[in-house]
Amino acid sequence: MATEGMLRQQMLHRLYADHHGWLNGWLRRQLGCNQRAADLAQDTFVRVLSKDQDMAAIREPRAYLHTIAKGLLINHWRRRQIEQAYLDALALQPEPVVPSPESQALIVETLLQIDAMLMRLPTRVRSAFLMSQLHGMTYAAIASELGVSERMVKKYMSQAMLHCLMLVEDD
Repeated sequence: MATEGMLRQQMLHRLYADHHGWLNGWLRRQLGCNQRAADLAQDTFVRVLSKDQDMAAIREPRAYLHTIAKGLLINHWRRRQIEQAYLDALALQPEPVVPSPESQALIVETLLQIDAMLMRLPTRVRSAFLMSQLHGMTYAAIASELGVSERMVKKYMSQAMLHCLMLVEDD
């Protein structure tokens, strides 16, 4: 058993030594920022470390690392979009309403959690929920937009609400 652990460690070290520079360069080209690229490259290897996978089974290491890094990159961009949308909305507020930096960080984190919850919903359920809650559309208008019956919209809304309740219960 100890030899398996040592072998895995050696393979991880080799993976890092052989591909870290390439991965960091690819991320730098995607992001245009050396520091953020270095952070995401490290996060990629942390993900590899946290997976209990047979390292010898990785036939295409760059493709494997690219897939992990691309997911992290998408999460990074999504987070930046949410933060920017929040900051844009905040900029429209009169100054006395502007929350403290600590409150802003908590709000952004909450928005990210809400986004993650919404992304776990099926596409039509998420669309119906957002049309109703954000755009104030009636079930009839949502049904017309989605090309389904009002009854199906009610079902979608029930699914979304149940999902929200289950998340609240988990906290």
